[in-house]
Amino acid sequence: MSINYLEPISMGREVTGDWRLASSREWLITNGLGSFAAGTVAGANTRRYHGLLVASLSPPVDRVLMVAALDVAIEYLGYRYELQSHEYADGTIHPKGFLHIESFALDMGVPTWRYAVADAILEKKVFMTHGKNTTYVALRLVRASDRMRVTLRPMCTYRDYHHQTRGTREYQVVGGESTVSIQAGPGAAPYYLSIDAALFDPSSDWYWNFRHAAEAERGLDDQEDLFSPGVFTAELQTGESRYLVATTESDPQSAGDSALAGVIRRARGLLQSVPDAAPSWIGQLALAADQFIVTRGRDDTGSTVIAGYPWFTDWGRDTMIALPGLTSTLGRHDLAAAILRTFARHVDRGMLPNRFPDHSGAAEYNTVDATLWFFEAIADCLHGQRNASLMGELYPVLLDIIRAHVAGTRYGIVVDTADGLLRAGEPGVQLTWMDAKVGDWVVTPRIGKPVEINALWLNALNITLTLAGKVKDRAGQSLCRDLLRQGTDGFSRFWNQSQSCLYDVIDTPDGGVDASLRPNQLFAVSLPYSALDRVQMRSVVDLCAHELLTSYGLRSLAPSDPHYVGHYGGDPRARDGAYHQGTVWNWLLGPFSLAHYRAYGDARLAQSFLEPLAQHLANGCIGSVSEIMDGDSPFMARGCFAQAWSVAEALRAWVTLDHATQNSRSERISA
Repeated sequence: MSINYLEPISMGREVTGDWRLASSREWLITNGLGSFAAGTVAGANTRRYHGLLVASLSPPVDRVLMVAALDVAIEYLGYRYELQSHEYADGTIHPKGFLHIESFALDMGVPTWRYAVADAILEKKVFMTHGKNTTYVALRLVRASDRMRVTLRPMCTYRDYHHQTRGTREYQVVGGESTVSIQAGPGAAPYYLSIDAALFDPSSDWYWNFRHAAEAERGLDDQEDLFSPGVFTAELQTGESRYLVATTESDPQSAGDSALAGVIRRARGLLQSVPDAAPSWIGQLALAADQFIVTRGRDDTGSTVIAGYPWFTDWGRDTMIALPGLTSTLGRHDLAAAILRTFARHVDRGMLPNRFPDHSGAAEYNTVDATLWFFEAIADCLHGQRNASLMGELYPVLLDIIRAHVAGTRYGIVVDTADGLLRAGEPGVQLTWMDAKVGDWVVTPRIGKPVEINALWLNALNITLTLAGKVKDRAGQSLCRDLLRQGTDGFSRFWNQSQSCLYDVIDTPDGGVDASLRPNQLFAVSLPYSALDRVQMRSVVDLCAHELLTSYGLRSLAPSDPHYVGHYGGDPRARDGAYHQGTVWNWLLGPFSLAHYRAYGDARLAQSFLEPLAQHLANGCIGSVSEIMDGDSPFMARGCFAQAWSVAEALRAWVTLDHATQNSRSERISA
């Protein structure tokens, strides 16, 4: 059994008619190449990253914003109505089209607006074709007593999605009856706009000083100028639809009805692996999970994971943490295997790359934990589907990684022969997931032996030991068994007897310990192999629950710490300084719920910690989970509005705990 239909996430005029609320709720659609479209419920662009076509020209990177917005106006019963909204540099909001929005819904992953004017309802949907840089804007006249005349003015640019357009530039515009091509100078990729049964008027013009309020809040340049190549005009009768297409494809003509049907069909396919008893919000997470899986390379040479929208690309650490929840949890084991193979090709000196640059350039290997999470992702994939071929390919890679860590690799990463624990770090670099750096300032350097790194190290040894047995590698078994035994004994050094929890880092550069109360110790409980006893597990979970747990995630530092920062905001330095100093990380809610189950054995109780995310799905980026939130109430969403590991870990934890509940029920019935 599985979910075949999801109740839409919907909201009415109490949200859509309120500028503050409607402009703070966002939507996102993607195409599997790293391209996307995003905006707000109000229709206004509040970020430089908002637009109808952000095309990835070298999947999944080299993203270029092409079509920023589409101004829609209608003439009906002798009156003209502007349905778009913009904010300008002086704070003016014009036009105020959001006042005509009767409802907004995310319906099977498709953002859907209904505009009410007089007795008419005009419906708008925005969606993308999977595997193509093509966005559709569908307009359907749902109800009316007369014909409706619709005019559509595309607002265009051609720029790197991290930047803003200021001032004019030359665009080559070639217009036909219902199609226009646009090229922003020599070497720029052309793109096309078309609409069925419409006329194009090439009345080009520039529009000035649009304001992106979210960029102003981030202390960044917040203004942009946009170019319009002209206006499309179409007539609609009740029940009729028109599809505007924005695309980099040389033939922009495409059947909108069949494209929309394909989007819905894909959504239903993604829901097939969701347990039939799952609440609707879990189904929404399954659809969101697909948005992060993308092709790497122009020739479809492999797959990878976008860490977060709108500004991240693919990161090794984020990919390995998110991969189980995005793939195996939904039965997509072949996809997981393909991504693991892609990353395995990039292992160097026993390390997985942390980041692939946005443009050309060498991969960056400044991470200690991405490589260790690689072991977890492989184990999860092999557990979900027995794949002898994959095991045979990747086991030698894992064993080489173990040996490289024993011998020592970049940035002081090496196993300490005295206690079997993994040491990492050098001045000026940040190797763990708490990796904020401002200039030369490493906010949380954590040099020494971080607790989660060593919890991951023990699990990596245990996984490799198990695989060595399956491939009958006795030398590998002996190596991993000895390392695991020594590391398990050495892990006892993390126990902070006075606080009944784990130190965050031991053997720091000054020879001491870092007793900061952070969530990293939870992984010593949530990961499959643990060096802790049940009493210690419960103590760790209880302390984290008391000091760090919020409704949507865990704080990165306890509020009682003098370095705690409860608000994430301001310029880049202020934001990076708060990033891991109290900011709530949503992805940690999954490991916390699994750690709670490990410590107390009540799957339903552990599952309940995930339930508040259902409300978050209707308040940030509709249908997805944000990267971070303020450490202080009301825990406003910050950072990327849609984050891969936030979605993946909540989904994985819920499904894992659901299986535990079902297995427990089966055991009671059989007894």
